[in-house]
Amino acid sequence: MEERATDLSSSDRSAVSTVVSCRSVSKVYRQGEVAVYALSNVDFDIAAGEFTSLCGPSGSGKTTLLNLIGGLDSPSGGEICVCGKRFDLLSSAELSRVRLNRLGFVFQAYNLIPVLSAQENVEFVMQLQGVAPKQRSERARKVLSAVGLSGMENRRPAELSGGQQQRVAVARAIANEPEIVLADEPTANLDSKTAESLIELMLDLNQRLGMTFLFSTHDQLVMDYARRLVRLKDGQIESDQLR
Repeated sequence: MEERATDLSSSDRSAVSTVVSCRSVSKVYRQGEVAVYALSNVDFDIAAGEFTSLCGPSGSGKTTLLNLIGGLDSPSGGEICVCGKRFDLLSSAELSRVRLNRLGFVFQAYNLIPVLSAQENVEFVMQLQGVAPKQRSERARKVLSAVGLSGMENRRPAELSGGQQQRVAVARAIANEPEIVLADEPTANLDSKTAESLIELMLDLNQRLGMTFLFSTHDQLVMDYARRLVRLKDGQIESDQLR
């Protein structure tokens, strides 16, 4: 796959709808009197419809950046705007509503609820949104079919393989039709064949529905499929490439 290095400044993307905008974002952790910078003055945008991977070695800041964009953590400095909302200006309740209604999450550890079936896990977010039971049941079945789990709606997580559990997690993430899906090491616990199948599924959703995906990964497979590859090192963006 041919690559070309591109400086993706905000001015370059002005004609495209911006889902994520980070300006001079820093994250500092304290170890006694020592300040450790997980991120340092990062400028970063994501346009609608992108299929982007954040990559880098352990400690590079990729997961920290993903968590900040997802509103799961707060920056020490700078501004983060997601789906038109400045996260630093939102109350906890407002931030929760943005996460619930406009973001989708796929976690490395799946984070499925063990006592719920696959369908109930997918319906859970929609239930929190107040979607009517019949509508959320129909939508859950539709997205489970879309991820190749038709007929497994009533199985609990323990009755599913790792790859099937991750597909349930993807179905749950897309069921509320989010503006962006954030995936943290989504292939980490999967064999190579299952991992490729999962990434191809998400790429298909991206291409057919225009759904925006942002990954944090060290998996070369995910990097190979990404349409944009952002490398972090020591808390800063080292390179930013379009494919």
